[in-house]
Amino acid sequence: MDGTWAERGACRRVDPDALFVEGAAQHRAKAVCDGCPVRTECLAHALDRRIEHGVWGGMTERDRRALLRRRPTVESWAELLDQARAAHARRSPTSRQALGRTG
Repeated sequence: MDGTWAERGACRRVDPDALFVEGAAQHRAKAVCDGCPVRTECLAHALDRRIEHGVWGGMTERDRRALLRRRPTVESWAELLDQARAAHARRSPTSRQALGRTG
């Protein structure tokens, strides 16, 4: 994992085995990602590297496979998700207020 973001993940406070579960336990694993400050980076990491197991960025392996099938032409999920986050921040009045900007 890339230490620049992984060290700030909400999952650092849980047993790593709790994120590599099956069935209904995956709902609890995904909940660890709620509000995580590096959720986007984590998801991009898993998608770009085609990681097949575990919950990454709030998505199970099944979720990620489905996303990869829907968007087969994406070459860099990190770049795409960064661009989407930036666009959302520009459009969202709440984001502008949080950054001390208006209008």
